[in-house]
Amino acid sequence: MPELDGPRWGPASKGAPKQLVVLCHGLGADGYDLIDLAPTWANALPDAAFVAPNAPEACDLAPMGRQWWSAVDRSPPVVEAGVRRAATFLNPFLDAELARLGLPADAYALMGFSQGAMTVLFTGLRRATAPRAILAFSGALIAPDSLAAELTHRPPVLLVHGEADEVVPVERSHDAEAALRAAGVPVEAAYIPRLGHGIDETGLAMGALTLQRGFA
Repeated sequence: MPELDGPRWGPASKGAPKQLVVLCHGLGADGYDLIDLAPTWANALPDAAFVAPNAPEACDLAPMGRQWWSAVDRSPPVVEAGVRRAATFLNPFLDAELARLGLPADAYALMGFSQGAMTVLFTGLRRATAPRAILAFSGALIAPDSLAAELTHRPPVLLVHGEADEVVPVERSHDAEAALRAAGVPVEAAYIPRLGHGIDETGLAMGALTLQRGFA
């Protein structure tokens, strides 16, 4: 099984890192697509190290970029199998990165966009040690029916989704919010008018606040 790797940034303080923030990109992108968020969020977390791993597979729907799983078949059983396999890559990467930085098992937060958001929601809620926060932008909750049986922790979750998203419908985050609340997971959700499949200043500001609170 190939090991994940990707661009890293920080800490802004230039000291030893005290936290780890892992940024998981969307379908057809790579780690460089999200690592530019690090300097912005470092204003809230100057002692955090940021890493944006490249997904394990070459994207089969684009000439470039990576994927956490194939999106050719988007039927629920195939998507669930895909995100479960993605977790088998992300989990050891998280453990190895925390160990490499000399950080405690709980000194991390997860952020994802689109397919990356689906990956961090699925993985983070089932980890042996809970993340301090999960930030899911323009994503969805995969396999909600298995959540109650498989949930290991209830970390704070931020859901942000553009109401004009033409790639992942905003209803996917509404459904995720309802399922997470039903499972007792603390959720904050923001639905941004006129925003398509992307991240805006509102989302960035809410992400910074969620990270700050998570590590407080």
